[in-house]
Amino acid sequence: MQPKVIITCAVTGNLTTRENHPDLPVTPEEIANACLEAADAGAAIAHIHVRDPETAKPSMELKHYREVVERIRARNTALILNVTTGPGGRYHPSDENPAVAGPRTTLMRPEKRVEHITALKPDIATLDLNTMTFGNEVVINTPGNVKIMADLINEAGSKPELEVFDTGHIVLAQDLLKAGVLKSPAMFTIVTGVKYGFPATTDVMATAARMFPGDAVWTGFGVGRMSFPMAMQAYLLGGHVRVGLEDNSYIAKGVLAKGNGELVERARDLIEKLGGQIAGPSEAREILGLAA
Repeated sequence: MQPKVIITCAVTGNLTTRENHPDLPVTPEEIANACLEAADAGAAIAHIHVRDPETAKPSMELKHYREVVERIRARNTALILNVTTGPGGRYHPSDENPAVAGPRTTLMRPEKRVEHITALKPDIATLDLNTMTFGNEVVINTPGNVKIMADLINEAGSKPELEVFDTGHIVLAQDLLKAGVLKSPAMFTIVTGVKYGFPATTDVMATAARMFPGDAVWTGFGVGRMSFPMAMQAYLLGGHVRVGLEDNSYIAKGVLAKGNGELVERARDLIEKLGGQIAGPSEAREILGLAA
């Protein structure tokens, strides 16, 4: 087990809606406040997506990312910011001709998916390694596009967070590390509970963790009702943990969480009851090899 445990809070995500949780943060101000609330509760890292403030739908607009970052930094300069590059990889085959993109397609050039990373240079930028079925669509992250995104993330001075949803994604990471596209020590996140990806079980998380390079730092989490069980499993296996409204809306069965802060507080309480200690932002920077 880790001597100090990093808690990441994923405050809003890409798929959760206000039907899932009526207080899901949507506007840049709400998202920034949610990150600050999570930090006050014990999170060292805030994982950030943005939404269109009018429609609440996922957005890739640089101005929204910029406002979120500026609002956080005006009040907290220590919190580690992990900004997503996930949106922009989804392909929906149309019913008439699957070779033609349907209306839910968001697929875009890899350079466009990291435009906000190049501009804002956050501490960490996600780098999804999954090509897989997602509902009635597929997410496409080809090795060539991943390399382009990795190069731009590295040039921005951000650390790639390698999100893996199945064993093949770890093999891709291994190849990219051997080729020098990714730098060691790598930072991984094991995503469990997404249908057609890793199931949320102890055996699967342990198998994934054993596939990582020996110097890797990793986080694990589960979606839905397996959020807390898999967060604690990650801690017991020697990893760090992630919680937040992106992954789970409930603090207990049938009871909506008051917000991201309560989810972080629960994770912190469970870790401490198991004998762990929570890493503050400066300690997390040292663990991850980030600049002060």
